[in-house]
Amino acid sequence: MLDDFMARAALAGLGVVLAAAPLGCFVVWRRMAFFGAATAHAAVLGVAISLALSISVFAGVLAVALLMAILVTLTSGRGYAMDTLLGVMAHSSLAFGLVAVSFLTDVRIDLMAYLFGDILAVGRGDLAVIWSGSLLVLALMAWRWQPLLLATVSEDLAYAEGGTPRRESLYLTVALAVVVAVAIKVVGVLLIAALLIIPAATARAFSTTPEAMAGGAAVVGVGSVLLGLWGSWELDTPTGPTIVCVATVAFLLITSLARLTRARALH
Repeated sequence: MLDDFMARAALAGLGVVLAAAPLGCFVVWRRMAFFGAATAHAAVLGVAISLALSISVFAGVLAVALLMAILVTLTSGRGYAMDTLLGVMAHSSLAFGLVAVSFLTDVRIDLMAYLFGDILAVGRGDLAVIWSGSLLVLALMAWRWQPLLLATVSEDLAYAEGGTPRRESLYLTVALAVVVAVAIKVVGVLLIAALLIIPAATARAFSTTPEAMAGGAAVVGVGSVLLGLWGSWELDTPTGPTIVCVATVAFLLITSLARLTRARALH
């Protein structure tokens, strides 16, 4: 089965979306969409550093994503708004990454694969990394689900219950960095944020509990991956962008249907 490149692509996509589903819900609830995009943009610098030092791309991307998240956390509230800091760091890290890649004359690199993903080229080693990272994120989300929810709803309430909202934010930062690191091979730097946000935003339209939203996001994500792979095969289109297009169509259809249903219920 794993000798079939489409089977490997499907397993890779499923591994990413199953981890991105619960994490994406917190990204939506906390309005961290720009933070996710900024972390993903920083991944290009991680790729350049990895290739220059001949180390694992996963390790390089994870290190840079974590470093950027820590820098944003430490510098926020010191004269600059969070969106300003994220904008500066996102675009500057992407620019520095692209410039750094141009100096790697002795290394053959397919930059488009890192920007938009190359899920069809996923190998057995990539699958091991993707699923290891995804299972780690799922385990972290399961372990910290209630404290994360409490800190998301109200930091004051979390403090009253003996929690530490800053620590929960750190857990989210680590999980986000891991997802970015494992997803770069599947959908690429420029589409990772879409895979985090769109399934969660879609599930929000028909969910009544946080757990239902996380499950719904996983269903939407899995459907988007499978339909995106099939559509890419049939239409001969780029696979990563096709997956995101399918997720976007699902978002438009489901949110429109949910609004119509609510409007009819009011009448």
